[in-house]
Amino acid sequence: MSDLHTPTAQRLRKPSWRDSRLLIGLLLVLASTAIGAYVLSRADDRVPMYAAKSGLMAGQPLTADDVVRVDVQLGDAATDYVSAQDAIPAQLFVLREVRAGELIPRSAVGLQDEATSQPVTLQVDATSASTLREGSVVDVYVNRPAAPAKGSIGATNFAGPDLALEGITVVGLSTEDGVLGGARDTRPVQVMVPKDNVKELVGDVDLGAKITLVAVPGAVSQKAS
Repeated sequence: MSDLHTPTAQRLRKPSWRDSRLLIGLLLVLASTAIGAYVLSRADDRVPMYAAKSGLMAGQPLTADDVVRVDVQLGDAATDYVSAQDAIPAQLFVLREVRAGELIPRSAVGLQDEATSQPVTLQVDATSASTLREGSVVDVYVNRPAAPAKGSIGATNFAGPDLALEGITVVGLSTEDGVLGGARDTRPVQVMVPKDNVKELVGDVDLGAKITLVAVPGAVSQKAS
């Protein structure tokens, strides 16, 4: 009977650094580590900033109720916006419109004497007021009292209408009626008026002028209700 060949067991060799599978595995580990470190470092670059909770109008005071904190990556541009690392300073006012959800630029806020517009409440023709809402952009037409015609008694005559202001924003509407009585039914509407025009508009109101607001087609501010 012939002897059967018995195979000799071979020892497993330790993987060498030349083994391609080992190199690929090491590269994958290194790549995963690098990607993870990069993601964490980018997340750490986020900084807290203030964004407008709803639309901000020029002339209004800025308070904590008007803003929300958001964490964003801005890099060097972070100094251009209002940081949420500190509380909103007292006596800070909005100098120009900021839309809802937008970061608040430092250039859009300042002291009260820097504001270019002021809120003014007008008694407006009720029919024209019924089509408006907060954020509507309107033109202001004024019918000023005219000298009564010779021999006329009773009703006041009005001249115009004259275009007094263009493209101003409605910031408040009242559900209460104002002066009642036929064609003089009015409703209070608060608008932002450029400072240079406040005096003349208040003078028209004191003279008893009729004021009508006409919405600018397609022009609506993003102020939230």
